[in-house]
Amino acid sequence: MKNKFLFLGIAAALMIACESDDTADIVINDNSVTTTNNTTNQPDPNPGETEVRLSGVYTEDLTLDPDINYILSGATIMASGTTITIPAGTTITAQAAGTSVYLAISQGAQIIADGSASNPIVFTSGASSPSAGDWGGLILLGRAPLNSVTGTATSTSEIGNLPYGGNVVDDNSGILRYVRVEYSGGAADGQSENNGFSFYGVGNGTTVQYIQAFEGDDDGVEFFGGTVNASNIVVVNAADDSIDWTEGYSGTITDAYVLQGDGIGDEAFECDGFNTDFTNATGTFSNPTVTNVTIESESTADSTRGFLLRAGTQGTFSNVEIIGKDTGISVDDDEAATPTSQNITDDTLTFTDVTFTNVGTNTSIDGGIAESELVTGIGDGTGTDVATWGPGWTVGIN
Repeated sequence: MKNKFLFLGIAAALMIACESDDTADIVINDNSVTTTNNTTNQPDPNPGETEVRLSGVYTEDLTLDPDINYILSGATIMASGTTITIPAGTTITAQAAGTSVYLAISQGAQIIADGSASNPIVFTSGASSPSAGDWGGLILLGRAPLNSVTGTATSTSEIGNLPYGGNVVDDNSGILRYVRVEYSGGAADGQSENNGFSFYGVGNGTTVQYIQAFEGDDDGVEFFGGTVNASNIVVVNAADDSIDWTEGYSGTITDAYVLQGDGIGDEAFECDGFNTDFTNATGTFSNPTVTNVTIESESTADSTRGFLLRAGTQGTFSNVEIIGKDTGISVDDDEAATPTSQNITDDTLTFTDVTFTNVGTNTSIDGGIAESELVTGIGDGTGTDVATWGPGWTVGIN
């Protein structure tokens, strides 16, 4: 490889974690630094190598080779101004060391991971018997707005203490296309975990299409504010929530398929208007547009929900199919000052064309709001056609 990097020995001393909604933040890193003098002007020090370990902070561009076995052996961070390019068909294997192993794309850096249906890019565990939580996950950090801070101020990520947020709506963190993350979600301290894909303040200049989180130990895909638009999302057997948002996320989600095995997982969608561990600094709320969703739960005794909407979240949902949940849609007035149910009255929280199949209770709505005020077109939802766009690059789907 041709790169120049600072190797951070990360002795992860983790501070106060989040509650069950995955919103705590700080990790303190050891500041000891080792440098290696391999620059882009020097010959490859290991010509013909077939295995390369990745770890540390990379301060120059990094281009991977699909014929080389890459091993994430620690926290791997692309610094601002750098780009990591990952060709189609590349597999990156992570050491099974929990939360201390992850790939993070800092503010101002980019990832170009452009796979294809026949040659996806795969991040997976290197354990002989892989399991959820073996390693961290994939983290993107951008400069798009949050509601936990104002102006150009930033927040810090749960894992890695990395800055995110700002005022650049169209910030561009690169491309994720046909990318699969397996066995992620390593826990820092039992409460603060990585997700499969973590989007921290990521802007809508970023391309996110055809991504899968498989067998993760926390959330599959989580949006911490930002404006990024994501399509063709598959989450299979996330141990916690499959798709999650907070801190004023306002992008679009189009074509999402969630599969939860028997007794596996919490909510399919956990939707927070703001991070209740902090102040809603801007007074705004998450307000995404979500279209073409299929939620499939294989449990016959599932006490969780298809959608849990709380902390004042807004949103426009259409063409939804929920199969096998105890409750299909739950609207929770957990924040007395900003009751989520008021958004139904204000027409800023709507569901159109929803089919409930083998669902115990279609809706549970606080505030005395009738189901008909929230949902129209019951029985008209067909969900997403994952059988058309999912084969070839995903694993574990029906």
